[in-house]
Formats: sequence, C-alpha cells, structure tokens
Amino acid sequence: MSRAVIYETFGGPDVLELREVPEPHAGPGEVRVRVTAAGLNPMDWGIAARPEAAARFGITVPSGFGSDLAGVVDEVGDGVTGFSVDDRVYGAALGRAVADFVVVRPPADALRPTPEGISDEVASTLGVAGATAVAALAAIGPQPGDTVLIGGAAGGVGVFAVQLAVLAGATVIGTAAPGTFEFLRQLGAEPVAYGPGLADRVRALAPGGVSAATDLFGTETAEAALALGVPPERISTIAAGPNPPGGVRATGGFDAAPDALQQVTDAILAGRLTVPIAQVFPVEQIRDAVALQAGRHVHGKVVVTL
Repeated sequence: MSRAVIYETFGGPDVLELREVPEPHAGPGEVRVRVTAAGLNPMDWGIAARPEAAARFGITVPSGFGSDLAGVVDEVGDGVTGFSVDDRVYGAALGRAVADFVVVRPPADALRPTPEGISDEVASTLGVAGATAVAALAAIGPQPGDTVLIGGAAGGVGVFAVQLAVLAGATVIGTAAPGTFEFLRQLGAEPVAYGPGLADRVRALAPGGVSAATDLFGTETAEAALALGVPPERISTIAAGPNPPGGVRATGGFDAAPDALQQVTDAILAGRLTVPIAQVFPVEQIRDAVALQAGRHVHGKVVVTL
C-alpha cells in the first residue's frame, strides 16, 4: 500500500483526506515517480472546491489532488526511453501529484530531469506555475521600455511572472495585499493594492501609462488595464475562463513553448530568478497547507513533502 490525498466531494480543505491506496506500478510506456515534494497552486484548490472548474479539466470525484511534483524515478516500463531508475525528475500530473507514487506516461505527461543545483522542493513548484508564467508573458511580449501591470503578483504564478518580466527589461507594477508589498519590492515590482479603484491607483503610480498587463487572478486587473487604455492584444489572463473581458487573451501553461521551463531553470541556476517558498508542510498537514494557499495572502509557493 501507499498514500495519496483523495477527495470524494467538492469543497474546502476539510474534504481532503490522506488515505492508504493500492500501490501503482509502471506499465508499458510508463514511468513511476517516488514523489518527494509537491508544489501547490491556486488551481489545485479551485478544482477541488468547484465542480465547474474540475469539469474544465475533465476531473470527477473521487479524485486525487495537486499537479506539480518532484521526486525520483523508481520504475520504468517497457518501451520508455530517456528515463532511468534513480533519475531525479520534476513535472506535472494533474489531479494526482500529492501521493507517494505517481505513474506518468512521457512525453504526453510533462516530466523533465531535475537539474543539478535545484532542490526537489524548488523543482516541485515549477511544472504548472513556471510554465504558466512564461505563457502569460509570451502572450503580451514584455520588453525594455514597457510598464507591465501584473495581477496577483505575490502568488504562486506571480512570483515567476514578476521576475521574468523584470528580466525582460520591463518596469513592473504588481497588485497584491498590502502585507506583501515589501516582498514584491524585493522581487523587483512596484506594489499596488488590489480592489475597487485599482485603475486610479495604477494611473497615479504610472503617469506615463501602462503598456501591457497580465491577470493571474480573475479579471480585475484585466479590466483595469482596459480602462487604462492598454490594447486587448497586450493583456493576458489565466483564470478568467474561455471568454475573458474585452477580447483580451486567455492563456495558460498549455500554451507554453517547449523550452519554457528550460528558461526558468536556466534563470534559477544563473542566480537571476529565485523561488520564494513561503512554507513547507508534511503531507499529513495537507489541509493546513491548502488553507494557507487558499487564503490569498501567502508570499510565494507552498510545498508539501512526502
């Protein structure tokens, strides 16, 4: 037997249970990963809490939980090339990452070698969040001279998006709760409080105007950017559904270029991008970890270890 986090009904953190389950094994064309760390994303608890969100990803209950993971390959099925037992790996397994063992089918499932110099805890945060940040920025093309407004800048995707936009030469304004302002300044962004009146506050911070924006939480930032005169084609959203406001561009990790995570890991290894981990929880405390993640005031990534 092995352990996995399971939920049988949709709801808040209290629906999550750490259970003993039959140990899975790699079949032909499959790889089994002994998971050591799983990075949480807002989409994880969104899927577990809302049936309509789960339906968009083809997830039904009962279901496993989590998407991003890192660990070690411990079984390789017939016909698999490119992976060997004892390889350190990271990637994404939608709706089943928080478990002792996860079976994936490369290349259809995202699984990559973990570079030397990057810990499993850091690697476990990259699969969804890193790719999503790269895709969100690729949709708007930040460059030197741009002022980019990033909504949800202190969150799990935002910490990557802010730093990548700064590395692209842009000036970054990031929406967040006031308690995260100093944290955002350390990442290179000028913080601004989210909520009613956002467009006016951004206008005061950027009298020269905003030239691009990405909304990593809902539609408030996208709507503010439209009100500030940013062209819709230079505004992206990742959590507004298939029909975002005003013709702005909906995107996500599924749109990321093949080298998206290579860009992120290269920047980490070069010391140009840091992955702030807010807190690490043992899997037995999965409900506490998800409650912290869902509270919207976490500074960076939340990681669960197994």
